[in-house]
Amino acid sequence: MKFFNLATLLFSIIILTSCSDDKTITPAVSVTYPEKAGVTKKDLLTTTTDGVKVFNGGYGSGIASNEEGVYYIMTDRGANIDGVNSDEKIFAAPNFNPQIGKFKLVGDSLVLQSLISLKDEAGVALTGLPNPEGLGGAGEKAFDLTGKTLSTDTKGVDSEGLLVMNDGTFWVSDEYGPHIIHFDASGKTLERINPFGNGVGGRKIPSVFAKRRPNRGIEGLTVTSDQKYLVGVMQSPLYNPDKKVKGTAKAVRILQYEIATGVSKEFLYILESTDNANSDIVAITNTTFLVLERDGLMPGTDPVCFKKIYKIDISNATDISVTAPEGKLIGTKTIEQSTPEEISTAGFKSVTKELAFDIMSIPNYPHDKPEGIVIINNTTIGIINDDDFGVVGVGKYTQKSLPLMNNQPDKSILYFAKLGKSLK
Repeated sequence: MKFFNLATLLFSIIILTSCSDDKTITPAVSVTYPEKAGVTKKDLLTTTTDGVKVFNGGYGSGIASNEEGVYYIMTDRGANIDGVNSDEKIFAAPNFNPQIGKFKLVGDSLVLQSLISLKDEAGVALTGLPNPEGLGGAGEKAFDLTGKTLSTDTKGVDSEGLLVMNDGTFWVSDEYGPHIIHFDASGKTLERINPFGNGVGGRKIPSVFAKRRPNRGIEGLTVTSDQKYLVGVMQSPLYNPDKKVKGTAKAVRILQYEIATGVSKEFLYILESTDNANSDIVAITNTTFLVLERDGLMPGTDPVCFKKIYKIDISNATDISVTAPEGKLIGTKTIEQSTPEEISTAGFKSVTKELAFDIMSIPNYPHDKPEGIVIINNTTIGIINDDDFGVVGVGKYTQKSLPLMNNQPDKSILYFAKLGKSLK
């Protein structure tokens, strides 16, 4: 009898540690979370003729996790700065391939486990160069370090929003297009959705999204807890009907896209200030989300900085989607031309929002650009910054240094923050 019990126990252990659906089930490992953990991947990408070092970092534009203590962290289009003229961009490494790093939390460091190169449907590495106008471009002109004009790239991606599905595939949103791209676990494109229908699969999102402001596309992307709906948030109000709305518009569009059918809805999020923009969205449930709203100011240089995370609810928000290229109108005005009061008076309810966490409450928080949120549990979240590959500048590359970090070059750090109130 004792032998039978031992054999049964051994058999159970074998079953519990064997493969199920091609995935190994391992006992849960308790993870201890430090206050912060630095990303270890920061190789030297190039050095300018002025001696400015450009790092192959940039991990922080998007973050996602499907395993405790393991994080997928994504770069954007690559190291670039503004040119001296409007809508000019100078790329330090034009052939840079946007990528996802898989990192594991080890002590107070995020240690690189593997790199996933983002590729097109044929397996060719994607670039971060701007799209042509009419197919996702918004008039940006790209140059290399020598001043040579760079060609546009129809498949170029400025990757910003990241999520990982239960099956291990990824969805990524970008600041061009905007595009929403489905990648397999190796980084190969499965589908590309945009307002133009020219991507793999040919599916579209509403045409009004093509009016996105330059460098301000779908900045954050998440999936509802039932894995049925993609939810993306624009970084800023659209240029709808044109860029004259830039100084007054506060209404930012949230896109809900049903993966199975392609049916979409649009909701409105009202910014606290026209100086702010949204950097990420992550799902709590099917209808509640965290949204990161921030300014672009630098702690230690600027006296007051706004970098906050709000809990929003779309349950009672009005779906404003229509097929017209200018979207829903209020009289003769677009949503972006209308004030929040005019939007409310017209009967359109925006999402509800309540403060969940003030990033500036982190002692000596040094970064200007927190861009990614990951939920650890109901009372803990992770916040990561985009380090801009350690460079900034207008017309000329300079090192991006942080006043509150002894003027060291910026680097991506994941901060673990305790919330004052449970998410659920």
